[in-house]
Amino acid sequence: MRKAIITVAPTGEGAGRKDNPALPVTPREIAQAVYESWQAGASVAHIHVRDDNEKPSMSLEKFSETFHLIREKCDIVINLTTSGDIRAGDEERMAHLLKLRPEIASFDCGTMNWANDDVFMNHPRFLEKLARVMLDCSIKPEVEIFDTGMLTNAQYYIKQNLLQEPVHYQFVMGAAGGIPASIENLTWLVRQLPENATWSAFGVGRHHIPIMAAALLLGGDTRVGFEDNIYYSKGLLAKSNAQLVERAVRLAHEFGRETASPLEVREMFKLRNQEK
Repeated sequence: MRKAIITVAPTGEGAGRKDNPALPVTPREIAQAVYESWQAGASVAHIHVRDDNEKPSMSLEKFSETFHLIREKCDIVINLTTSGDIRAGDEERMAHLLKLRPEIASFDCGTMNWANDDVFMNHPRFLEKLARVMLDCSIKPEVEIFDTGMLTNAQYYIKQNLLQEPVHYQFVMGAAGGIPASIENLTWLVRQLPENATWSAFGVGRHHIPIMAAALLLGGDTRVGFEDNIYYSKGLLAKSNAQLVERAVRLAHEFGRETASPLEVREMFKLRNQEK
């Protein structure tokens, strides 16, 4: 099997400091968490930002500050979210891509009921605009799959030449309103992919470890970090994002897989090279 890519997602939309005091929320804290995770073996960083009140944000200023602070510290591949605030408009969700031109960005391939209390909207018109921006800016989409119908959506955009093969898929499992996190569901998802696709998977919360282990055993990649899971084990808060990365790296090595460096990820995905 090829080398495993470990992505760190240091902060997201959900948990706050009240849930885990180690959660990074400022640009400087996020950049430091990414740096420590890079030292621990992460090769990709999936970035969300927060506003000054620690609320989820799509602030161009916050993304820009965080992006440049990370770049000053290390050569990790930066993957910027396009869904950092469920209330953000279309243009707000793409402005940072046009300004910063990251190597990777998320492409959430459909609309879903989110956490049983809201709607995570990804209208087809928005997805078409987003795909064109990514093509124009040479940004590789990370096609996030929260439920099975999103695979069909991805195939549609491939046929329309809006997603270019080989596509990289990220299976988000166990989010309320999405596909349940089980190894049976993961193996089914993997069987649906085009032959040349690459993929990663993670389980939300208590599903974190079994989905991570299954993904690494099946030849995929995985994502860890406080965006998806703030615990190290049941009832025990994780001390840092780096601690979760260290475990993922150890597990990959136990399964006989080396982990990829940022340079190797750039070569695998044929990413546009960026200077540190």
